[in-house]
This record gives sequence, structure tokens and C-alpha cells, in this order.
Amino acid sequence: MEIILLKDIDNLGDKHEIVNVKPGYGRNYLIPQGLAVNANAVNRKKLDAIIAEEDAKEATRLDEYKAIAARLEGQTLKIAVKAGTSGKIFGSVTNVQIAQALKENFDLEIERKKIHLPEEIKEVGTYTADLHLHKEVVTKVQFELVQD
Repeated sequence: MEIILLKDIDNLGDKHEIVNVKPGYGRNYLIPQGLAVNANAVNRKKLDAIIAEEDAKEATRLDEYKAIAARLEGQTLKIAVKAGTSGKIFGSVTNVQIAQALKENFDLEIERKKIHLPEEIKEVGTYTADLHLHKEVVTKVQFELVQD
């Protein structure tokens, strides 16, 4: 059964994505909860219109994204983490912590989905994360994990 997701759902897909699910899961859970709609011809046309509208909004924010990228160029975030004596941190650093540090240090609201970490980070040190702000604006931000 093909459905159009109305919200981001972990392990299934992102908002406005067309995915295949088992019919029972779609009919009995996703559609009644308001998380998805059937992917019929009418809903697909509505989806195309919504996507075009969102792309237009993103295009107007392109200059804003370029300004953010220029502001972050050459900057290093400092993130305090709890670590053992060998430098291994307890747990790992995720895009959620990076987004929170960007908000605290630079007062920037960046969605966690737009932050991509190249590897799993489990030790104190300096790393680089990719920020996919827009299709045309991809920047790198350096962050340093320091022992708390």
C-alpha cells in the first residue's frame, strides 16, 4: 500500500515522502492517527503543489542560508562532555547536541536533520560536521569536544 507521509516517522520516512507499507499498518495506524494519507491521484497532485510551495519558500531563504554559512565559516564550537581519563566520552555526540550548541553559541536554530556527522563520535577531540542548509548551501562546522 502506497501512502504519503504527513509527518516525519522514524524508520519509515520523512514528511511528504511516498512510501510502501503493509496495508494493515497504513489503514489501522498511520491514516487514523493523521500521520499519512493514501497515495491516490488526487493526493499526489496536492503533494506536488505543496512541494512546489515549500521549494519556493526555501528559495526565498537562500540568502539567509548563505549568511549563516558565512557566519559559521572558520568558527569552532566547544561542546563540554563527560569523559573518562582515557578521553573516551560516556555515550556519543549526535546531531542533537550539535544543534543545541549552535543555538547556545551562535543563536542559530538549525534543524537536526540538516546536520550530518561523518562518523560516530565517542572520543574527546576536534571533528567536522556537514550542515545541509539548502540544496545549494552546504557548509562545514568544526566542533571540539572538551572534557567537562
